[in-house]
Amino acid sequence: MSKQIALLRGINVSGTNKIPMARLREVLTDRGYANVVTYVASGNVVFDDPGTATEKTAVGIASAIQEEFGLDIPVIVRTRDEIAAVIDGNPLPEGLAEPAKFVAVFLSAQPKNAWFVTDDPKKYEPDQYVIADRVVYMWCPGGLGRSKLAANFANKKVPFTATARNWNTVLKLLELADEA
Repeated sequence: MSKQIALLRGINVSGTNKIPMARLREVLTDRGYANVVTYVASGNVVFDDPGTATEKTAVGIASAIQEEFGLDIPVIVRTRDEIAAVIDGNPLPEGLAEPAKFVAVFLSAQPKNAWFVTDDPKKYEPDQYVIADRVVYMWCPGGLGRSKLAANFANKKVPFTATARNWNTVLKLLELADEA
C-alpha cells in the first residue's frame, strides 16, 4: 500500500498551537487513517494512502484537528512518490553538505505572483533558492536564523499555505513512508 505524508504548519512552536503527537495519532486513526506514524513534534504525519486526493486528505486532517483541538492548522499532504520526487529533483546539491541549513518549503499551490517569484534571488546571496513544482528549495549556508531569505519565507504573506522542512526531515519522511 502506498503512503501519504501530512505536513502541519506552525504547531508546537514556542508553546503555541500545541498538539500532542500521541493524541493526534489517535484522532487520525479514529478518522479512518491507518498505520499513522508521527515524526518529531513539528507536525509530520505518515499514514496509509486513504485512496483520496491529497487535497481532500488535507482538508479532512485540518477538520479533524479543528474539531479535536480547536485549532485552525493549515495542512499540506503529499504522496510518498511526491516526496521522493522532491528528493530526486534537488537542484541545489551543495545544500546536501549542510542538511540543517537546507530546506524544502512545501506549497499548497504553484506560486504565480508570490514575493519569491518576483524577487531577484541574487539579492539574498549567499543564500539560494529554486522554485519547482509546489516546492521551493532553499539553502542558507550562513544558517537559517541569520538568513533574510528564511525570515521572508517565515514572515511574508503568500496567498497559499507554505511550510518548511529541513532536508534531514524530508529524507526521514521518505524513509518512514517506505517502511512496511
